[in-house]
Amino acid sequence: MLLKEVCVENFERLPKIIGEVDRIELCDNLAEGGTSVSIGVAKEALSISKKHKVPIMAMVRPRKGNFVFSEAELRSMLTDVAAYRELGIDGIDGIVFGCLTADNNLDLAANQAIISAAQGALLTFHMAFDELNEPLAAIDWLAEQGVHRILTHGGPLNTALSDNYDRLRQYQEYAGNRLIILPGGGITKENMASVAENLAVHEVHGTRLV
Repeated sequence: MLLKEVCVENFERLPKIIGEVDRIELCDNLAEGGTSVSIGVAKEALSISKKHKVPIMAMVRPRKGNFVFSEAELRSMLTDVAAYRELGIDGIDGIVFGCLTADNNLDLAANQAIISAAQGALLTFHMAFDELNEPLAAIDWLAEQGVHRILTHGGPLNTALSDNYDRLRQYQEYAGNRLIILPGGGITKENMASVAENLAVHEVHGTRLV
């Protein structure tokens, strides 16, 4: 069975699709690549998702643009993580995050701070991964930190996912069973079965899977 993780903006679309999805990535400002939602939005989304036992992964990103964050921005992200976790036993299931340095390496300190603040929640490193200079070394570090998934297009988003199959397979082989390589970007209801077959994956991510 193919697990469908659907990225939704706010909670308006949730009632229409909730019975057709397996996991939600919750964010705001999809046109800008996704940013953190307010706690009020998170609570409303949870009230819908928990009735259907559909887990929610919450994006933690304070703004559009690059993934190089100031100390103040990191503090705001940690505040968001703590607030999501404090929603209680029926709260957010996971965190979606990614912090880079100006020279496109992992910002180890910032990422570690978010991982620690997540307190055992499911962890997905988002498509900031596709900007890294040394993605294989990043897989090693993220796996060591207990990250569960890496969301990746396998290359720039303006390329076709199928053009990046070889690189995605390389990531999968390198990661092994340490974490999941979750393909995303350009996957739709019409092509998701083909993507899953070509990459031998059991999970896909997108906004148009249902």
